[in-house]
Amino acid sequence: MHRGHKLGRTPRSYDPRIPHLSALLAGRTLAPPPPAKDWSTGMPAGLGMMLNDTLGDCTCAAVYHARQVWTFNAGGAAGMDTEPDSEVLKLYEGACGYKPNDPASDRGGNEQHVLTFWLRRGAPIGTAKQADKIVAFVEVDPRNLDDVKRTIAECGVAYIGFNVPQNIMPQGGEPPAVWTIDPSNPPIIGGHAVVLPGYDPNGAMVISWGQKYTMTWEFFAKYVDEVYAIADNSWVKSTGATPAGLTIAQLEDQMRGLTEAA
Repeated sequence: MHRGHKLGRTPRSYDPRIPHLSALLAGRTLAPPPPAKDWSTGMPAGLGMMLNDTLGDCTCAAVYHARQVWTFNAGGAAGMDTEPDSEVLKLYEGACGYKPNDPASDRGGNEQHVLTFWLRRGAPIGTAKQADKIVAFVEVDPRNLDDVKRTIAECGVAYIGFNVPQNIMPQGGEPPAVWTIDPSNPPIIGGHAVVLPGYDPNGAMVISWGQKYTMTWEFFAKYVDEVYAIADNSWVKSTGATPAGLTIAQLEDQMRGLTEAA
């Protein structure tokens, strides 16, 4: 693996307390999602590694890349919040158990655990007096591409996890700009967490390792096994959009199984 591009998503878990978008949308007649959307348009080319060049903290790096998308769209380039690596490190320590003085503790993270920590305790934000908590997160079926697209269009990003084939992690080189299926069926070399800030008919836009990439929908279908819609306070305030169109009170009610167990 290229030294400057780490992975770190551990195998997905299944927490029955996490609501599913398909259940929240059941029985509704829905308009199709927009054919294309890209919330990353105009964002800087370099968004920061968020320590994912040296640590397996991709589940936490993706949290701060999501915040970049939300704050950029709320306040433009001047309003985009890029937190220092020290804050990313705090989240990796708190949500994933990493200990800086113990290299063996760099074991990556579970997406549902990171999202639950973000919900209950918040992501450390250096400029704020309190950590930044999300309102809610909802699981999305990756096989339902319309729901995946709705998640991106309504929530600014989809937070996803996927199994990484060796062809997008060339030895000694940079990942390709477009991630496609290699017909030679290369081995899976680990798991990775990223955010998707946009899509079009050809695939989904990806933010990872501080850069923007594209994964084709064929790649998505083969390798992605978890997707989450997140309700962020700043995003909801600036756009009024939430997962499944639920109110803040309804979303908080959906989260009680997780928050009351804290």
